Amino acid sequence: MNVQDIRQQFPILNQEVNGHPLVYLDSAATSQKPYKVIETLEKYYKEYNSNVHRGVHTLGTKATDAYEGAREKIRKFINAKSMEEIIFTRGTSTSLNTVAASYGKANLGQGDEIVITYMEHHSNLIPWQQVAKQTGATLKYLPLQEDGTISIADVSATITKHTKIVSITHVSNVLGVINPIKEIAKIAHENGAILVVDGAQGTPHMKIDVQELDCDFLAFSGHKMCGPTGIGVLYGKKHHLENMEPIEFGGEMIDFVDLFDSTWKELPWKFEAGTPIIAGAIGLGAAIDFLEEVGLDEILAHEHKLAAYAMEKLSTIEGITIYGPEDPMKRAGVITFNINDVHPHDVATVLDAEGIAVRAGHHCAQPLMKWLKVSATARASFYLYNTESDIDRFADGIVKTKEYFSDVFQ
Repeated sequence: MNVQDIRQQFPILNQEVNGHPLVYLDSAATSQKPYKVIETLEKYYKEYNSNVHRGVHTLGTKATDAYEGAREKIRKFINAKSMEEIIFTRGTSTSLNTVAASYGKANLGQGDEIVITYMEHHSNLIPWQQVAKQTGATLKYLPLQEDGTISIADVSATITKHTKIVSITHVSNVLGVINPIKEIAKIAHENGAILVVDGAQGTPHMKIDVQELDCDFLAFSGHKMCGPTGIGVLYGKKHHLENMEPIEFGGEMIDFVDLFDSTWKELPWKFEAGTPIIAGAIGLGAAIDFLEEVGLDEILAHEHKLAAYAMEKLSTIEGITIYGPEDPMKRAGVITFNINDVHPHDVATVLDAEGIAVRAGHHCAQPLMKWLKVSATARASFYLYNTESDIDRFADGIVKTKEYFSDVFQ
């Protein structure tokens, strides 16, 4: 994997911010886009912009072929059994809300349990809160170890015969923890529960095989994996999707409409109401082509290397707290940290003045912030286009931040 060659594929990286070459360390929020994706979107809008499925003219046929072709690319990318199991959505949040509102409401009742963790993004927490309130089910939390990881013994103790749904992130957007999805799926299924996986932070960075993981649902977003914003995917095992009711209505999901009743199209279109996100899907297909050319195993290995290098560099700087496991092999390319007596927003502001983009705040994970006993953190997140030189700049920026606030408060 030649990172310098990869960087040349991302035009946004070739710029200065505040007089410094850009160091982009916010890929967990959204990744940058390579020429391949940008050009694919441009070609769609310039050459065959048209609605899909409904027309028989040439442009409509080209658009439909590209749209459904992207669905097949995604099927192969995550090794789903059939294209019927791939639903296009607006993103991870929409995908998770769909499972909660459709499957959850239909299959939960008084005395049932939903199991999640303290590390969940709000998008994989609030939908389950709402469903629990509406159905009378109980929301339970898996305990975390001191370093933010999950113990299989705790999984076995928390999931019971009353558990109907387990919903968990594959990779924490704060701690970087990589959770043991396959083992959790086994325990969930042994107790008669299904497993829902928030794949927003996992799918862009490592090879995903939904059949091997044996998850029942997987949700992920295009914009975190070099694709466009506004497009996401919900994978679901076919028998679950067939038994679920759509939560949006109109457009291509319709089969037959009478005055007082209607029927729905077959999978996957049953869940894709209205004009779909055509350009987004086609752009996501191009992003998948790009990622597979690089290789997901190579991307993950590169991120492990960067995480290890970053943790080593930061460990030499006094007054920094790093959250999550110390072993970089247990985390993806995310380093969440605080500097003593400096607010994370101030850290991000000073780093931005140096041309370094990081994230600061609660990262849509307020219960985890409470568990960490902080109100907010700063976060640097890496992807295939980052280098050790970026980490060096980042570490130097941290030192400058400490020096700046030391001078201010003297």
